[in-house]
Amino acid sequence: MQDIGERLKQLVRIFRRESHHLLDSERTTVYGADAMLTVLQLVMAQVNKQQGGEFRAALSDVLLAWKRLLVDKLGLRPLDDEVAPGQGRDVILEAYEAFLKRSNAVDLVHVLTMCRQLRDHSDLPGDLVNPVELYEFLADSTEVSAAPSTPPAKSRACNWQVKSAVRSVFCSYLSLLVNAKDDLALARTLDVPSRALGRQTFTDVRHAAGRTGMSLFLAVTSFVRAIQLGGKGYAPAPSDPLRKHIKGLSAYVRFLDNLEDILGETADPSVCGSKLVRAIRGALVKAYDSGDVCAAAQEIAKQLEEEICKLHRVQKDSAHAAGTGISPARPKAHAVNRATAYAGRESVKVLLALLDEEAAAQPCANKADLLSEDRPGLDGSRGTSVVTLFRSPEVSKGSSPEPLKKRAQSRPDPLKPKTGPRAIRSQFACTYRKEEEPPLNRVLHFPSSSQAPTCVHPAPKAKSGAAPVAEPSEVPLPGRGDANPLRAPKKTAKKRKRADAASDNEPPEKKKQTAKSRVKSSTAKRKKMIAGQTTLTGFFRV
Repeated sequence: MQDIGERLKQLVRIFRRESHHLLDSERTTVYGADAMLTVLQLVMAQVNKQQGGEFRAALSDVLLAWKRLLVDKLGLRPLDDEVAPGQGRDVILEAYEAFLKRSNAVDLVHVLTMCRQLRDHSDLPGDLVNPVELYEFLADSTEVSAAPSTPPAKSRACNWQVKSAVRSVFCSYLSLLVNAKDDLALARTLDVPSRALGRQTFTDVRHAAGRTGMSLFLAVTSFVRAIQLGGKGYAPAPSDPLRKHIKGLSAYVRFLDNLEDILGETADPSVCGSKLVRAIRGALVKAYDSGDVCAAAQEIAKQLEEEICKLHRVQKDSAHAAGTGISPARPKAHAVNRATAYAGRESVKVLLALLDEEAAAQPCANKADLLSEDRPGLDGSRGTSVVTLFRSPEVSKGSSPEPLKKRAQSRPDPLKPKTGPRAIRSQFACTYRKEEEPPLNRVLHFPSSSQAPTCVHPAPKAKSGAAPVAEPSEVPLPGRGDANPLRAPKKTAKKRKRADAASDNEPPEKKKQTAKSRVKSSTAKRKKMIAGQTTLTGFFRV
């Protein structure tokens, strides 16, 4: 009995040959086990986001939902408690089927179901693969690992991961040539090699595709075509978010245009496949300096060239055995792109056969390596998985406020006087006497009347050298002399005693000063020196 892998490949060939009875397009992509699991992880992350959570899906939840999905689609009974019906099962299944429909793709379960339907209407062989065998093949129940693999040699592990990533890039580019609606293929090739198109660009492309109802690739192509050929009336608005990424998107579309030109202008499928593979290999080798990437690109390109030549010979032999060179699956008008109606049709059939065999290949044994969101890319950067790419980047809401402690410390104290910058004093500042700043209690500004000072400072005393001011009652009237009737009465004995007591409290040297003594006292004040002035004066005296 043949191996399950060989029988599954034969089943896919039958599906491809007879799919025109059930499908409208002959360019439908078949998703293998790894692609099915990736789509399931992406769909679960979207459902979690819609239900108010984060755009994430735990590895254990994905593996459990994977078994439930296969059981439901294959119509099997739950084999154990782990695949029992769970909450949100119908929502996940509906979202999964919607993603495949948008991408014009089918999975291996759909292939088995359609082949069983076609068997009732044509002379097809019996069940090459039964549902239980397909479940065991897809679920890989014999070797399910939930931890990253740790091979003994790191160089071998790195080499294996790079080869797997490079082969995925090759197949994704070829898939876009035959199916422009394959969103998974665009996600894997948009920024490989690097075109400065990151998560923000992919998010803007998804939003543009959602507004127009097109696939991701058609949204990118229509935007670039409108920029190139639209003119003033049909060009995208200046506020279009994709205008920020026009350089990288134009380079991406230009590269795919070159691949489509090769596909439409080369008649021989073997030569066409070799040119396509070499063009992709050249882009990867030119963009990456890593020796592992260049070596993997050379090796994968050689393998794909050999596989394309082999598939072309098989199709040619089968066509001669059937007696006609025309495939039963005739292309429809809406399914033909550009110049592929004549020269490129045979090449498209070979590419589809190559992608079908890739889908029927053995699935990845370690699910953690496949579903890890922190898996490295070809350039060595982390976080290049499809789920990370589909997750919208966080929008910055401005700078976060400072902690309360820092804000309280930086706030000025209303009761603290504002002190300006201290003036720079020269070494001779002590020779100049200046008025000192008033004390702190003189400049406080109290915010309310309840905090006003309770004492009032007395008025400053008059200087000793100032002339006394005569009272109005003692000023003699002009022309009257001492015989002024308004003169103040003489002091009584009691008042005289009070005046004498007040005079006793005054310093004894305080006497009435004449004009001559007043001049002497002012001269003495000027000659009075402050502390330290005598030393400096003597030092600078000539």
